[in-house]
Amino acid sequence: MILCITEKPSVGREIARILGANTRHDGYLEGSGYCVTWTFGHLCCLKEPADYNQNWKHWSISSLPMIPQRFGIRLIENDSYIKQFQTISELITQCDEIVNCGDAGQEGELIQRWVMQKAGCKKTVKRLWINSLTDEAIREGFNHLLPEKDLEPLYLAGLCRAIGDWVLGLNATRLYSLRYGVKGQILSIGRVQTPTLALVVNRQKEIENFIPQDYWELKTKYRDTLFSYSGKRFDKKEKGE
Repeated sequence: MILCITEKPSVGREIARILGANTRHDGYLEGSGYCVTWTFGHLCCLKEPADYNQNWKHWSISSLPMIPQRFGIRLIENDSYIKQFQTISELITQCDEIVNCGDAGQEGELIQRWVMQKAGCKKTVKRLWINSLTDEAIREGFNHLLPEKDLEPLYLAGLCRAIGDWVLGLNATRLYSLRYGVKGQILSIGRVQTPTLALVVNRQKEIENFIPQDYWELKTKYRDTLFSYSGKRFDKKEKGE
């Protein structure tokens, strides 16, 4: 049996239809020598600070920075996620080969590999790499499956990003909250969200501090067509003249 693991149920149903896996079970579809199951996006994530060190459970400046010697993953605490993970784990033990059908990208590669790692997968894994869910794209993708090792750099890039987010986000959030938070206020800091917030704040400051100024533009009309000078606007009328 070949086990296909997709990133979401809707993708799983499309792939199962093409493969002829039309028998429904709880959490997967089966038929024609295939089993098609799915995650719900992230089923696993990096462990929380307290999972590494009980001293990191309580927020304090003295515990920073928190940098585990080795990062680990855990299941997200959600009943439906845990149930689906158990289904995937059982199918992995029963199958002969696995096809990673995660989304074609860094995050998709990371999501699927974490689930297979958590399940202790030792089976041969191939990668379906498609950017469309048309019947033709799915068939073409299954005719040209990639070896898992070809996507190793993409997985490692996703892993580095996740670890970088953890190190910066959790440490900086605790630091800023403890130093500058008022009455237990959480000041959330993140690799992406904080620079993005800064862009918004700086733009708002520009708007609030904007001072209207008169300026002059140079234009001329020739044969019913208006031409404009392509240089900067003039801050003084004399310069324009």
